[in-house]
Amino acid sequence: MNHYLRDYLILILPAAAIDALDQWTKWLVRTNIPFDSAWLPHSLMWLSPYARIVNWSNSGAAFGSFQNGNPVFTVLAIIVIILIFYYFPRINASDWTLRVALVLQLAGASGNLVDRLFRAKVTDFISVGTFPVFNIADSSITIGVIVLLLGVWWNERAEKKAAAQKTDSNS
Repeated sequence: MNHYLRDYLILILPAAAIDALDQWTKWLVRTNIPFDSAWLPHSLMWLSPYARIVNWSNSGAAFGSFQNGNPVFTVLAIIVIILIFYYFPRINASDWTLRVALVLQLAGASGNLVDRLFRAKVTDFISVGTFPVFNIADSSITIGVIVLLLGVWWNERAEKKAAAQKTDSNS
């Protein structure tokens, strides 16, 4: 039982911290910037064409795709969260890249789920160049996918190297 408690703490605590940051920044934006407006400190106005904070909302998926899909993405987020809770304690502790990826995926899915459940849309506020507006939860999901892909690549590379060494030692 202690194994599950430890694993769930490893999963929940960092995800909750990321969610808290996500919700706090969204609240700051909604409270201080009128909807569909941008903000930058005066000293950083030269960044305006490249980066700015905006108050925008999204009822679809990442990067503004599938607008008005809020019910579908709410159910999808709940399913992803359940699967992460089921799968996480079954992952070998040495597979830290998969564990980090799932923590980030949980944080992103739950951060945007809170918005979907309580606001019926997700607050987005980070605007970089012409890239679609996003938030910390979206960033967490994206970084989680990158960590997952790098971990898979890294593990496959290590397995191939070990197999090659085994073949060489048998020759």
